[in-house]
Amino acid sequence: MVAFLVYLASFIPGPAPDAVCPPDTGPEYYAIDLIPTKRVPAARRASGIASVSFASSPFGIAVSSEGHYVYDLALRIDNLKPAPEGEYVAWVSTPNLKEVVRLGALTSDGTASGRVMWNKFLVIVTLETVESGTRWLGPVVLRGLSRSGFMHTMAGHGPFQQEPCATFGYY
Repeated sequence: MVAFLVYLASFIPGPAPDAVCPPDTGPEYYAIDLIPTKRVPAARRASGIASVSFASSPFGIAVSSEGHYVYDLALRIDNLKPAPEGEYVAWVSTPNLKEVVRLGALTSDGTASGRVMWNKFLVIVTLETVESGTRWLGPVVLRGLSRSGFMHTMAGHGPFQQEPCATFGYY
């Protein structure tokens, strides 16, 4: 039986030698585009990306106690003018906004990092003028959706649907 499994494993292709990603970016699938909401004038021309990678583990891939993958998230935001007052803060949330985790304030060069333990999640950057606790209080500046979040039901999408899915953040 073991010999047969070894034989089958020999047919699994390895990574292509020329398919190497730059060291500071992951594969396109693991990159979340951060789109400005245009609600804050200082951030209207901002754009960003959240790079997702599996958290390191001595067992290969880290898994939460609920059985979800544990991801490391690195945000990089460009063209973001300094906040008129307060600071920009990065958050992750479940798609229904029931659970929210504060990743932290963006640094002066527009970066932040943290960890997320959900399979589907939103990345949100807000402008906070007062110290926020477990939920944001200020306006949303940028938002992004994990690739697994793109999978959604077609309920309410009848043949005469007028609104495209992109209006709601789906592509």
